[in-house]
Amino acid sequence: MPIPDLPQTDVPRHEAPPKDWAHHLSAMALRMRGWTLGGAAPRLDKYVLIAAPHTEWWDGFWMLCFASWWGVRMNWLAKDSVMRWPVAGLLRRTGIVPVDRSAPQGLVGQIVEQFEQRERMVLAIPPEGTRGRREYWKSGFYHMARQANVPICLSYLDFKTRVAGFGPCFELTGDVRADMDRVRAFYSGIEGKIPKNFTPPRLREEDEVVEGAIVPA
Repeated sequence: MPIPDLPQTDVPRHEAPPKDWAHHLSAMALRMRGWTLGGAAPRLDKYVLIAAPHTEWWDGFWMLCFASWWGVRMNWLAKDSVMRWPVAGLLRRTGIVPVDRSAPQGLVGQIVEQFEQRERMVLAIPPEGTRGRREYWKSGFYHMARQANVPICLSYLDFKTRVAGFGPCFELTGDVRADMDRVRAFYSGIEGKIPKNFTPPRLREEDEVVEGAIVPA
């Protein structure tokens, strides 16, 4: 599977993958399903990875394959209730980050603490929140990245072209609409496995009341 020649100069990118067993297994799985390697993975220690489109269960598996191809170890959120013996140790090794939704600092606060405590953390989040179409993306990823002061990276699975990989990375500015305009522009031409299930990139915060008036769409 060749490394693409893509003009991605926003952040440092991996130039070659590690030749370990995870890379070879991922390459074999991707080749068997006809996937082509897209953008290279960022060479960053900490960022929030946007996993989209997310329209069927297998999307997570293919995104994991592309990450493994590049040697990127991703982290995932899971309820702390699943972290029980004898599977707790195994789940942590797979990248699970346990969270307590009843904690006083909230989900975002817990993740900010995790980013502060860890030397490396690539937190993969499917902001659609479900494989069915919704009105908005969940905004947790935005607040986590913003408060932890880490960039977001837009990953993609384009079933129309069978190309997938890592897209642009950038720091969030706090201007929700401007930041989401960049996200919308990137995903505008990308098609999920079940297009009707894709939730367009939009946050509820973009429609909040400002000075007594609804922010125009």
